[in-house]
Amino acid sequence: MGSWFTISAQEENNSEHRHVIHNIYFEGNKITKERILTREIMFGEGDTLSTSQLEASLEKSRENLMNTSLFNFVSASIISEEKDIATDILFTLTERWYIWPWPIVEFADRNFNIWWKENRDLSRMSYGVVLKWENFRGRKETLEFTTRFGYIELYGFAYTIPYLNKKETLGMGIGAYYGRTKEVPVNNVNDILVYYKDDKDYVAEEVSSFISLTYRKEIYNTNTIRLEYNWQNFQDTILEINPYFSVDGKTKFQYFSLVYQYKSDHRDYKAYPLTGYYFDVEVVKRGFGILDNNDLDVFYVLTTFRKFFQLGPRFYFASGLNSKFSNSANQPFYMDRAVGFGRDNVRGYEYYVVNGNNFGILKNNFKFALLPTREYSIDFIKSEKFSKVHYAFYLNAFFDMGFADKFINQAELNNQLENTLLIGYGLGIDFVTYYDLVFRLEYSFNRMNEHGFFLHFIAPI
Repeated sequence: MGSWFTISAQEENNSEHRHVIHNIYFEGNKITKERILTREIMFGEGDTLSTSQLEASLEKSRENLMNTSLFNFVSASIISEEKDIATDILFTLTERWYIWPWPIVEFADRNFNIWWKENRDLSRMSYGVVLKWENFRGRKETLEFTTRFGYIELYGFAYTIPYLNKKETLGMGIGAYYGRTKEVPVNNVNDILVYYKDDKDYVAEEVSSFISLTYRKEIYNTNTIRLEYNWQNFQDTILEINPYFSVDGKTKFQYFSLVYQYKSDHRDYKAYPLTGYYFDVEVVKRGFGILDNNDLDVFYVLTTFRKFFQLGPRFYFASGLNSKFSNSANQPFYMDRAVGFGRDNVRGYEYYVVNGNNFGILKNNFKFALLPTREYSIDFIKSEKFSKVHYAFYLNAFFDMGFADKFINQAELNNQLENTLLIGYGLGIDFVTYYDLVFRLEYSFNRMNEHGFFLHFIAPI
């Protein structure tokens, strides 16, 4: 996103004198409480820094404030200084709009490309509204209510608060949802999901809830532990089609899950990073044998590592590794997720699903800033929350590899991509703008000599 801070002419002439931080000022935070801002700053009033330390700390502090997702723009400047005595710092902020009645228009398929290729059937879409209040009470809390109709119905709420204590290290979240649908994927045949649909009745319904606790002592590292409860109900016909779809062949069951995640995030701009790195590890245990006496016993570990480099003016490289390691050979089908869901995809294989107990995906991107970050003002819009826009275009060349390890191979399903090296490569162009919006148009190839255009809405790595 670039470096947006300034230093004085006096400092340029004396590049390594000391700066004693006297005052830290914030401008533009009409809603956000100041203590939320100071939590992200790399220095405090009374600290002494050299010029190089101050420059680095200013830029990291600006990035931290941007990565709160509370602001569209953040700049930092030294507004006054006396050598070795006092330096005043000003952070200028442009807050986002925080209350969103987001319209929901979602595709039933795993991604837009499948929906566009297969049928473009509007009946396979869900619609509704999510009322999301970000930065609730100016304390970085999030309050969310969901009402979704159509192909997949969903009703629920979630609330998160980042800081419960004075030290601002503990946070929590709670949520509960009820969902139901008339169509579900029941098997994977020829590496493509097969669906079962009942036009007259709901074929699956679910109740889920969670409570989580977060611990963030340092700025960049977060620990989260989450307790989940799930209740599932499926039509008998689904189990007739695929006896491995559910747990112990049951159509109705409930279970607890315990999830622990450690996250270390050092990216310059999390929505579309150019420099820095990101690492997380998630340990998941589903089923403890204390509800319905079912034999659900699924344990797995998910890991992610991404590294972002600047190679030179306007040139960048990124590499990311996603992996899963599981204990169970008999995971229920509806839990068996490997390559083809969310970020766990190999470009060029957007139309396919590769199930497996374990998997690994390596992604690589060479990137050229075709149009580096620019700012633009839309004069007829009065609110600066929308009138001041930043945008950029990037040209990409990419190469991905992946592998899904399936313990039990069902030959009758003819899934040729299981236990096989997946390779995808191609070119693309990315458009990045404010409110964390990313649009990617890519032309990809895979090992089966298939190729085509694909559209995505998140950063590639």
